[in-house]
This record gives sequence, structure tokens and C-alpha cells, in this order.
Amino acid sequence: MYAEDEAALLVAATDDPTELEALVARRIDGVPLEHVLGWADFHGRRIVVGPGVFVPRRRSELLVDEAAALLRPGAIVVDMCCGSGAIGAVLTTVVAGIELHASDIEPVAVRCARRNVEPLGGTVHEGNLYDPLPPGLHGRVDVIVANAPYVPSDEIETLPREARLHEPLITLDGGPDGLDVQRGIVAGAPAWLSPGGHLLIETSEDQAGTTRQVFAAAGFTALQATSEELGATVVIGALSLPARR
Repeated sequence: MYAEDEAALLVAATDDPTELEALVARRIDGVPLEHVLGWADFHGRRIVVGPGVFVPRRRSELLVDEAAALLRPGAIVVDMCCGSGAIGAVLTTVVAGIELHASDIEPVAVRCARRNVEPLGGTVHEGNLYDPLPPGLHGRVDVIVANAPYVPSDEIETLPREARLHEPLITLDGGPDGLDVQRGIVAGAPAWLSPGGHLLIETSEDQAGTTRQVFAAAGFTALQATSEELGATVVIGALSLPARR
């Protein structure tokens, strides 16, 4: 985004010159624009965000589009590592009548996600990966979507300053090769997915081959979707064996 565009958004955010000065000062200080404004533009929808919450990236719109293509009204969807709940929230507006469950381990993110998801009829759970999900969802989930952290630990320092200083490390750091959290999500998915269900995980182009190997080891057949425009890569897995109960 150009500086002129940012300035226009800040000016539109308030009629109070004193408040505007404070907003501009925060932005000059390096606070992400979305945290300053209190919202992020994602897939054409304003998503509430705030300090300490991962800002949804435009590249994750590919994850939304690929998941939406697999969904029908009445489907059960889990937004794993949901952060602000952006992906799940948008899916409820793209595919009518889905039953949405979102989960995240970060209390600040959970509070934010509830502001985005609950008005749309979804439910947000606090805890690690599948742990907080209702047991009644076992073997019934049609689609699991996940934008889990996938930056290798030794590459965190190369990230933009805004991300390193203003987003929780747990939302960025994916372990030595970046795929630690992905492995946990893939390993747990078969117990929750319905027969014919799908797991979709955002990853990087360089890591996609390894991510697909992780899927295969857990009994999935996996395909890769990419978008040059968004700079995005998503691995899509379907169970090649019946879901484990």
C-alpha cells in the first residue's frame, strides 16, 4: 500500500485532529496499519484486529477460495490456528449455512476472533489445535483450513519489523523447518474429518513439497494450489483411507 493510501485511511478513521495525530504517531512508530485502524481488509471484508493479533495477509485469500470450492450449505468447517478468525468469518459469508468452529491457543486472538466470528453464527474455542473442539465433531468435519505458522525459526529475524515486533512469535515461528505446527494439524486431522473430508493448509512455495510429504505420511492424497498474483501456496489433502473414528 502506498503512503498516500495509508494517509487517506487514517484521515477517514477520525474527525478528531488530536486522535488523528495519535494514530499517525503510532504508524510512524512502526505499528502495523491494521492495528492502528483496528481492522484489516481481507477478501473484501473488514476483519477486526488489534494489538497482539496476527494480521491476516492477502495471500490467505487463496485458502478461502480453495476451501469455498469444496463446501456446500450445511457443511462443518474448522478454522485451525484461526488468529483473528478472518478465514472462517469470510467462509461463512461466501458459503451460506456452514457450521463454523475456530480454534486458537492465544487468548488475545480468541477474544478478537469471537468479535469476527460469533456475530456470523460461528463458535471460537481456546486451546491447542484440536484439544478444545467439541468431541461430537469427531469424524464429522467436512473441511479443516489452517494458516499455521510456517516460518523456520532461524528466518524470523528476516521478517518485516512490523511482524517481528507487533505479532506474537507463536503465530510466526514454525520450528526448525517451519512445519512443526503443520505436522500436528495433519496428524490429528483424520480423526476429525468425515469420509471424503478435506484438509487445506497454507504454506510457502519452497516448503510445499515437504508439506505434501507430511500429508502423504498421514494417509492423504495431496494437491497443490498456487496463485502468482497473491504469492500464495495451499496444499489440499483428501483422505485416501476411511477416516479413523
